[in-house]
Amino acid sequence: MIKKLISKEEVLSFDDVILVPGYSDLKSRKNINTSIDILYNNNKLNFKIPIISSPMSTVTEAHMSNAMISHGGLGIIHRYNTIEFQTKLLGYVNHRDYRAAAIGVTGDYKERLSSLVENDLSTVCIDIAHGDHILMEEAVEYIRSNYPELFIIAGNVATGEGYKRLAAAGAHAVRTSIGSGSICTTRIQTGHGMPTFQAVLDCSEAKESLQESGEQNIPYIIADGGIKNSGDIVKSLAAGADFVMLGSMLSGTRETPGKVIIQDGKKMKRYNGMASKLAQKNWKGSYNSIEGVSSYVNYKGTTSKVVNEIMSNVRSGMSYSGASSLQELKENAVFRRQSNSSNVEGNAHIFNRNK
Repeated sequence: MIKKLISKEEVLSFDDVILVPGYSDLKSRKNINTSIDILYNNNKLNFKIPIISSPMSTVTEAHMSNAMISHGGLGIIHRYNTIEFQTKLLGYVNHRDYRAAAIGVTGDYKERLSSLVENDLSTVCIDIAHGDHILMEEAVEYIRSNYPELFIIAGNVATGEGYKRLAAAGAHAVRTSIGSGSICTTRIQTGHGMPTFQAVLDCSEAKESLQESGEQNIPYIIADGGIKNSGDIVKSLAAGADFVMLGSMLSGTRETPGKVIIQDGKKMKRYNGMASKLAQKNWKGSYNSIEGVSSYVNYKGTTSKVVNEIMSNVRSGMSYSGASSLQELKENAVFRRQSNSSNVEGNAHIFNRNK
């Protein structure tokens, strides 16, 4: 007997829905504004694009962080190294107001945080797989009490209730979804998870309820995991996300850590899931629960090239909803469920005809 079947409704992923084109009076996509102002503790940060690079060991160190900042986004330096090395990397980030790094919730995290703050940390990402957890709440509360100047990103959570708990703890932004990443196997290994699109929808509803009840701390929503293309970014933002966090879409770029190798005549770079056996062994010399895989991805050239292509497509997507800003996209967007055949039809399929 199933003890807790909380809903008979299906959970939705990006491919289950489609945005309906609406009327647009935008005469040029150049007039579309993708910026967002972050307000917290009487501080303000401005981002020109709603993209954050993931704190993964094969995605974000100082070079990626600087590349993202140059485009008006953010890069979070991963925590899978020594305190000294992570602090050194943070010092290479050019813009002090946008120095961001990740920490955990156990072990040396307080010492790590103190070292990072001494090197002008401005944004801390408390980075654990299951963020709806008492240790996450305690870490958020500790940082709010001892480092009130920091912008706090917490997560990941799968539900609106988890979002509310981290809001109550004092998080300024919350990462949503569990087990959605391209190299994540959490759902397979544990049976638990939540698609990013559904998590964003649920957290967006929770955010609205907090706003209506007059709560003072309303965290921003970060869609994190399973984002395969710019269309998924548009869907995330339309569903209520304020930012998207990208791993696989930025992997393989020049600014990611690691060397370019030649494999079968192609340039490649490694991309590791942080709960993969290889990533855990590289980080701590051993491994326990394996909830990720490691792979090689095609070399993509510069991060600038990739981000420019992504944002061009995002602006195009916003124009289909007649949205000149991210807020208008949320207000104008209309979603409909789509069948599997509709999803197949929406992808380039001429190659299938020629088989």
